[in-house]
Amino acid sequence: MSTDWDAIGYVISSKYRVAVLRNLSSGPATPTTIADESGLGITHISRALRRLEDREIIELIVPEDQQKGRLYALTEKGEMVWEEIVSQDLTT
Repeated sequence: MSTDWDAIGYVISSKYRVAVLRNLSSGPATPTTIADESGLGITHISRALRRLEDREIIELIVPEDQQKGRLYALTEKGEMVWEEIVSQDLTT
């Protein structure tokens, strides 16, 4: 699969999206966990999660109607995007 530079550019243009991918690269997590571990506001993290999900970079891995304990994970595309970001040292 070719490198998705559009997705990479989209992620690295926001510290919130970078924080989400950095956290999810270690495994599935809830929005609260991501916010706590990144030191960023939950509102910004939730917005980043929605937008990354729209672009199929992350996915919700619990039922859609579950309101508490919503668990997110990287998709295959998200894993490839994060791998490229890290290998190119684009997180700064």
